[in-house]
Amino acid sequence: MLYTSRCPSPLGEILLAADDQGLTGLWFVENQRHLGLGLSPDAEERLSPFFDEARRWLEIYFSGHDPGFTPTLHLTGPDFRVRVGEILLAIPFGQTATYGGIAAQIAAERGLARMSARAVGGAVAKNPISLIVPCHRVAGANGSLTGYGGGIDRKIALLKLEGAWKDGFRTP
Repeated sequence: MLYTSRCPSPLGEILLAADDQGLTGLWFVENQRHLGLGLSPDAEERLSPFFDEARRWLEIYFSGHDPGFTPTLHLTGPDFRVRVGEILLAIPFGQTATYGGIAAQIAAERGLARMSARAVGGAVAKNPISLIVPCHRVAGANGSLTGYGGGIDRKIALLKLEGAWKDGFRTP
């Protein structure tokens, strides 16, 4: 069974989703490209300790600090997308990575000569647990800031909040 809850944030209302294993979704409600991706229509709104953890994390995060913990997550979806999510979780607060760098890491793990950065971009774009699984910390090799489902303005705001903004970043 999937459960939902909503909470406010400085960047707009957030929809949370969880199952019995952990948080499965976190989306900005307004202007979110993949709002509710993977969320069952029969999900019911209710309280959950996973939502309490997520709210505590969000409160610390939006105060401009590294929360220092990760709420209990349940990453779901195809294996490739889950692996990309795990790599995103390893990007430290205030730092960024590139799609190509993530692709190179997965290629090395799989014994491949190379992997498409575009394939990684597709997985990052469908990240259902934004913010906590920090897809906003990924940029193109040339500094382009495309591909954030919550909108480019939010991506910029999040990078600035973390002190990760670089003058070389370019917006579409």
